[in-house]
Amino acid sequence: MTEISLPHVGSLPARLLRLYAGLFLYGAGIALQVESGLGNDPWDVFHQGLAVRTGWSIGTWIIVVGAAVMVFWIPLRQRPGLGTVSNIVFLGLFADLVIWVLPTPGHLVVRWAYLLAAIVVIAAATGLYIGAGLGPGPRDGLMTGLNRLGLSIRTARTLVELSVLAIGWLLGGTAGVGTIAFAVLIGPLTQFFMPLMRPRG
Repeated sequence: MTEISLPHVGSLPARLLRLYAGLFLYGAGIALQVESGLGNDPWDVFHQGLAVRTGWSIGTWIIVVGAAVMVFWIPLRQRPGLGTVSNIVFLGLFADLVIWVLPTPGHLVVRWAYLLAAIVVIAAATGLYIGAGLGPGPRDGLMTGLNRLGLSIRTARTLVELSVLAIGWLLGGTAGVGTIAFAVLIGPLTQFFMPLMRPRG
């Protein structure tokens, strides 16, 4: 997701609603981008590559990799929250569900519509998820943990995401114009949606 953080407000039920709505939308965004066939974000190139090699679903690998990343939180002294655990359990399930429901597009125009919708949905989902204030996702916690060791967030994110992108591509994951579009657009769009998704009250 993103390293932007916002203070949370509101009751616990409202925050839980934001958390799980955000996770569902994020999973839907992953599904749209995967089904576009135009290139995934770096982590999902990795997840898809593992899926290609094993026959397990992308969602299953999202869960397995999320749990595995948590091992690295221990030396980095990161503390998980409910949002962290929920991310591990539900994000992959939601992604698999929407991939199963979505028709696979054939026409290039529809594939591009899927891709652009994916990036917008993920940006909006990020605002909801972070606004809940219930803990970072496992992959984001890895970035912030490396930041505590002295690496800038930008450097940590670049190193990690380029590594998983390269490995995922070698395993057979789909990288392409969609990967570049995601990298270019996700930051500005997330910045746009964060104030709109900021909790009120």
